Amino acid sequence: MQENTEGEAHAAKQRLIKKYPNRRLYDTKTSSYITLAEVKQLVMDSEDVVIRDAKTNEELTRSILLQIILEEEAGGAPMFSEAMLANIIRFYGHAMQGFMGTYIEKNVQMFTDLQTQLSGQSQAAAPEAWKQFMSMQPPAMQAMMGNYMEQSQTVLTQMQEQMQKQTEQMLGVFGIKR
Repeated sequence: MQENTEGEAHAAKQRLIKKYPNRRLYDTKTSSYITLAEVKQLVMDSEDVVIRDAKTNEELTRSILLQIILEEEAGGAPMFSEAMLANIIRFYGHAMQGFMGTYIEKNVQMFTDLQTQLSGQSQAAAPEAWKQFMSMQPPAMQAMMGNYMEQSQTVLTQMQEQMQKQTEQMLGVFGIKR
């Protein structure tokens, strides 16, 4: 019963966008049609957005977010190199696909947390003081980046340990022991 209440509370917080067959997006909160750029702004504003097909109620959030990324990538200053995209493609269908997605997600979250921490520190100081801090305190910056790298290594180690356990379990099913 508790899970259902939590799920309903989460659904109430989500901003529902309906996609109609004419490819238009309808924001149910504002009762108006919106553009893909406006959906992007909602995401940038940390709104919890869910996009559903108006007829079938099929979840379309991932495909719309991927469409936004595609437009951003084509817009001039891409974030992903061709080599990185090729490597991501190579993980589809690979046994490591689930692990890689989790690894990337955790690393992006850690990087976002680091960025938030830096942003918070920069807002607390006057621009000149922040500039002086950045030029005089490379050890502090190195410590923060070192912490990020350490967390990234921890996530990778956890992923490797999980893979090893799953491999041992799978081999155990076949009667093979290491």
